[in-house]
Amino acid sequence: MEWKTVLAYITGTVDQELLMRNDYLVAENRILRNQITGRIRLTNGERITLATLGKQLGKKALADVVSVVKPETLLAWHRKLIAKKFESSMSPRAPGRPPIAQAIEDLVVRFAKENRQWGYTRIIGALKHVGYTVSHQTVGNILKRHNLLPAPTRRKTTTWREFIRAHLDILVATDFFTAEVWTKSGLVTYYILFYIQVRTRTVHLAGLTPHPNEAWMKQITRNSTMPEWGFLTQGQYLIHDRDAKFCSSWQEILDAAGVTPIKLPPRSPNLNAHAERWVRSVKEEALSQLILFGEGALRKVLQEYVTHYHHERPHQGKGNELLLPKPRKADWRTHPIRSHKRLGGLLKYYAREAA
Repeated sequence: MEWKTVLAYITGTVDQELLMRNDYLVAENRILRNQITGRIRLTNGERITLATLGKQLGKKALADVVSVVKPETLLAWHRKLIAKKFESSMSPRAPGRPPIAQAIEDLVVRFAKENRQWGYTRIIGALKHVGYTVSHQTVGNILKRHNLLPAPTRRKTTTWREFIRAHLDILVATDFFTAEVWTKSGLVTYYILFYIQVRTRTVHLAGLTPHPNEAWMKQITRNSTMPEWGFLTQGQYLIHDRDAKFCSSWQEILDAAGVTPIKLPPRSPNLNAHAERWVRSVKEEALSQLILFGEGALRKVLQEYVTHYHHERPHQGKGNELLLPKPRKADWRTHPIRSHKRLGGLLKYYAREAA
C-alpha cells in the first residue's frame, strides 16, 4: 500500500474521532446550560479565551456550538479586544522630563507671593535650603502657570493686604454714616463723620451735621489735624472712599498737615472693612434700637457707645480683649461681678469691682 493511501486512512480516522468528540462536548454543554438558570457571569479572562477561539471558528460554526452567549456577542468581544490593543499601542507617551512635584510647585508659588522682591535665584536658594533642587526654567514655568509676574515687575506692585500690614501703625480709615433724627422740622438725616485707627481700632467722632457741605468739611478737618488735640497727625495715611463730600479743599488741608489721603477704587467697600464694620456695630447695637429726638440725643448716644466700645466691649478681632482696659487692682479676681448698663440697659457689660 502506498504511503499516500496509508496517510488518507490515518487522517480520516483522526478527523472522525475529533468530530465525535466535538459532538459529545456540544451535547454535554447544552445539557448543562439548560440546567443553569439566569445569566452566566464571565470574567474578562474567560471572555478573551472564548472570543479568541470563536473568531477562528467563524460565525456560522459558532451558531451550532455556542450556548453561553450569542455568536454576535462573542464576535463583538473579539472586535473590542482588537480595538483596545491598537489604542494601547497608539496612546501617546508623556514627552520630556517628569512633572514637577506638587509640593515644589506650591512652595515656589508661596515664596513668590510672600516675597514680592525675590527673583528666580533667591527662590531657588530658598528651595535648596528646605531640600529641593530646581532650575531657573522650572521656577519661571511655575510662576507663569500661576500668572505671577517676574521679580522686577512684582517688586513694583503691592497688594492692599501687604500695604495695610506694612502701614498698620500709621493707617487711619474714615467714612460717613447716617442716622434719622426727629426734630421740629420733622425727620432729618444726620451725617456722622468718624475716623478709626486700623491697628488699635480706636474711634474718633469728628462731627455730625445734616448739611455736610464744603465749609463744614474744611472746619472739621482743621479740628482733626490740630497739633494740640487733633486725631490725625503727620505721617499718617488716611483711607477714604469716593464720596463727593471728601472734596479737594478737604484734601488740601490734609496735605498741609502731612496726612496722605488714599482714595479707594470704585465699588470696593471691603478695602475699608474696619470702618464698615464699626458702622455696622454702632447701628445694630445702638442706633437701630432707639428713636432719637433732637441732635443732642444723637450726640449722647454716640458718645455713650464710643465709651462702651473702647473700655467695656470685648472685640473678637482683637482676641476678645478690651481696646482700652481700665487698670485693675492686684486682687481684682476676688471682687464680686457686677452688671453695668448704658443707654437704659441697651448696652451692658460685666466687671469685678470692689465691694
